[in-house]
Amino acid sequence: MRSGFPEFRILCIVGVVLTLTTEIDVLTRFGRALADPIRCRLLLALREAPAHPADLAETLGISRTRLSNHLACLRDCGLVVAVPVGRRTRYELADPRLGHALDDLRTAVVAVETDRTCAEADEKGCC
Repeated sequence: MRSGFPEFRILCIVGVVLTLTTEIDVLTRFGRALADPIRCRLLLALREAPAHPADLAETLGISRTRLSNHLACLRDCGLVVAVPVGRRTRYELADPRLGHALDDLRTAVVAVETDRTCAEADEKGCC
């Protein structure tokens, strides 16, 4: 046990490379992905159904280049996978449980002071 947290090992599959990461690493990756509103919108769209990049770009109203960068981030974080479909690629959540986790996060009650934002809290050493 380090830093008061039990050491958990979670098997992550990235392509054909297997790596072991700690529970904290997994949460950090998830947080990094959710830190951007476009990536949040992408994850929510993929929660509904797998989709091709062109359809996602149109749905989100962003360029394919910008979409590609965000999809790469989500792939690197291990949250989405690219599935070849003929000559095209379809994206989907890497694990169906991520959709449930997103639903839980969306409906969670967050205790915040209404006159403060996260940016203000961060400047004072919180968040």
